[in-house]
Amino acid sequence: DEQFSELLSRPGLRIERIVSTGQASPDGFWYDQAESEWVALLQGEAKLRFADEAEARHLRAGDFIDIAAHRRHRVDWTPPDQTTLWLAVFYTA
Repeated sequence: DEQFSELLSRPGLRIERIVSTGQASPDGFWYDQAESEWVALLQGEAKLRFADEAEARHLRAGDFIDIAAHRRHRVDWTPPDQTTLWLAVFYTA
């Protein structure tokens, strides 16, 4: 199972460590969050898809992205044979 660990939480700010080992968002599921999310891929790789883009973005270790609140997105793929480590910072503007 994918592991989520809350590292810090303050009003308007939450930092999580996410460990994926082959997980992806369920078919038809889209994240639509009330808060913005800055996410960095620290280890491994993933394919992140946005509802408003035709192609998924292939992220590798060292890549990061800022996702605006309510921008629909999903994880299409993480490799099952390696650990993908994310650092996610959720914030309100």
